Amino acid sequence: MARESDSLTMEEAIDRLRTESGSTVRALSEASPILLVFLRHSGCPFCKEAVADVARARGALERAGVRPVFVMQGDARDASRLLEQGGLGDAERVLDPGRTLYRAMGLRRGNPWQMVGPFVWWRTLQALWAGRMIGRVAGDPFQMPGVFLLHRGRVIASHRFRSQADRPDYAGIASCPVDGVG
Repeated sequence: MARESDSLTMEEAIDRLRTESGSTVRALSEASPILLVFLRHSGCPFCKEAVADVARARGALERAGVRPVFVMQGDARDASRLLEQGGLGDAERVLDPGRTLYRAMGLRRGNPWQMVGPFVWWRTLQALWAGRMIGRVAGDPFQMPGVFLLHRGRVIASHRFRSQADRPDYAGIASCPVDGVG
């Protein structure tokens, strides 16, 4: 578990954490708005669904000038496999096995209701029916996901999951106005 001394503010975390290509999260958000998509783990059927949903929304994101950036707990191989299978192999990604950025953005561990409540069971059946199987867990399986639209180091919009099975409107979040931010 993380110690209190391991916690960073959002500003510190986006200045320190880097994508696999070497850019800081802040640098990416200074260049253009980014949709920061936090996933639980690469074996999660809802994470596979999220990647596919972002891939489907990519045209709308591009029209809004927004780049997707994924944050994951697993290793580079798991991240690459998940994103490539979802059609986003070229997307920027932050590997955060210590969950530093998750904590800095206020994403907590889920409670039993958020992890295995009736809505989650129903959505799990839907995901399995769609062919999104449960895979290997890499990281904390109780970590809650989230989505943040960042521009110039500031949160413009967000979706904090009520359960691991939420299905946010990625294009809707990305379409929030970012003019005047800075």
